[in-house]
Amino acid sequence: MATQATPDLPTYIASQRDNATLRFITCGSVDDGKSTLIGRLLYESTCIFDDQLQALEKDSKQYGTQGEKIDFALLVDGLQAEREQGITIDVAYRFFNTDKRKFIVADTPGHEQYTRNMATGASTADLAVILIDARKGVLTQTRRHSRIVAMMGIRHVVLAINKMDLVEFDPSVFVRIDAEYRKFSAPFDFTSQQTIPLSALDGDNIVKPSPRTPWYNGPTLIGHLSTVDIALVDALGSTSRPLRMPVQCVNRPNQDFRGICGRIAEGSVQLGDNVRVLPSGVSANVKGIFVGESPRARAAIGESITLTLAAEVDVSRGDVLVALEDPPEVADQFEARLLWMAESPMIPGRPYLLKLHHKETTATITDIKYCEDIDTGANLAAKSLALNEIAMVNLSLSQPLVFEPYARNRTLGGFILIDKLTFATVGAGMIEFALRRASNIHWQTLEIDKQARAVMKLQTARCIWFTGLSGAGKSTIANLLEKRLHAAGKHTYLLDGDNVRHGLNRDLGFTEVDRVENIRRIAEVAKLMVDAGLIVLVSFISPYRSERRFARSLFADGEFVEVFVDAPIEECERRDAKGLYAKARRGELANFTGIDSAYEVPESPDIHLHSASSVAEICVVEVLKKLGIS
Repeated sequence: MATQATPDLPTYIASQRDNATLRFITCGSVDDGKSTLIGRLLYESTCIFDDQLQALEKDSKQYGTQGEKIDFALLVDGLQAEREQGITIDVAYRFFNTDKRKFIVADTPGHEQYTRNMATGASTADLAVILIDARKGVLTQTRRHSRIVAMMGIRHVVLAINKMDLVEFDPSVFVRIDAEYRKFSAPFDFTSQQTIPLSALDGDNIVKPSPRTPWYNGPTLIGHLSTVDIALVDALGSTSRPLRMPVQCVNRPNQDFRGICGRIAEGSVQLGDNVRVLPSGVSANVKGIFVGESPRARAAIGESITLTLAAEVDVSRGDVLVALEDPPEVADQFEARLLWMAESPMIPGRPYLLKLHHKETTATITDIKYCEDIDTGANLAAKSLALNEIAMVNLSLSQPLVFEPYARNRTLGGFILIDKLTFATVGAGMIEFALRRASNIHWQTLEIDKQARAVMKLQTARCIWFTGLSGAGKSTIANLLEKRLHAAGKHTYLLDGDNVRHGLNRDLGFTEVDRVENIRRIAEVAKLMVDAGLIVLVSFISPYRSERRFARSLFADGEFVEVFVDAPIEECERRDAKGLYAKARRGELANFTGIDSAYEVPESPDIHLHSASSVAEICVVEVLKKLGIS
């Protein structure tokens, strides 16, 4: 194949300098031709160097699936695993240009397993090219990707009906698929939606109109991408919106300079402006603006800058600098749309890390309002979320955050959820609005505090949390410990798992969802009892580390003591007078910890008791010794 002409580089760079940039993604089901399409776009836009073209021809012979033709998908599928399997796994970003516009395109995976990668690519895109194989029509993954596209705030869509050559460019196929997709996508209310018949492999309607589709009078793909109006704003663009700048860090190289660093998410700032720091609410004048080391009089959306303020106000990472007269909201409870991205299910009541711009805090999903049916969009009841499910949820945060609805501001409205144990990203969400109760409920200032109550009782208030398998001896040891403490004149209360399920938690079963809620309620009750100045003993299996970690997070340092009552499961079964283990092994008792439900051993308990080799009285003495109580 002939090599492509390379334009004069200085002339080419000068011609592109003032062109705006369009970020778009390609998405759709498996083997719809996404990577081939991007490869063809790169080729047709003369963005492939001679040596790349030669390497592509060589790779096509080794990995290609198109016979004697060049396999353009190999330009994008760079991972060895992708080439060997013929699929896209990771998000691949590529850059190319036309005379009218610069492009950043993300090739996203089609497999359901990698939907989280597709969502990552969509989070920064302005437009989505949704591919459909003309032979297969609209599939479940097409619908899933379309819902994620709408969820991520993308308002411009190109429906690329690919592989038209394999249906002999039949216009009836094109019309049928277009009509089906438009009916499905109508609720999304996209700002623009253009349907184009393509053959990515042969280049039909990519750059030039195809003679094989005389019945199609619309634009080519590159023609539409080059002209579609998506209200692009460059770094010195619109200033009609008020300033929003999340603080990334505070830079203090010496005592004379204190710079506040961040990227302007919205609006602009200039010397002398009054700005407010949220969530604290303090204000100050802008004294200096720097881009790198260069001073500036003004900066606008998209620019990474350093600001200095005329007053020494408290500013730290995660705060937001905003326009003084038009600040955003601050809240700790939200309604949000959530895409679940983890293999393990999402459980209401389980604590996760939430990251919103540069701020991290603990968040709990308090309620799943409904889960969305991928095909119909119907609102379905749900108690948990599985991989790739989308739902509307209520969130409760451990501290107030500065936010704006995602539809208004992606930076201040888009968040991720992170597993506290593995630090894996498990969810991506978009804030809809703050819950009204977030602003209606405040902490009431009380004259008598926890310390005063504990001093009156001549003791240090604590939560002593016993965890271990059923039959390990938790309740026996906790009961003996309370007797010793009572004899010593201490004020105590014992919360036992079985007893609490007769009242407060009588509505809960033993599924993972119910176990999480069980521990959440008990932890909150224990917190209130410690606030009352009591020594509260909690005896629960509490099988999951995340819930035990959540319980600890409710207490001040030193107030929570985790006691792991450790006994082999064989010993627990031998002690089992109720015969629960035997029933569980016969399949008569579901979700029994240690048999068909996991117990996550504490990694670093405050006290580790080996109850199989020690009698209960000796274990109690060991606990008292560790607590410093004689």
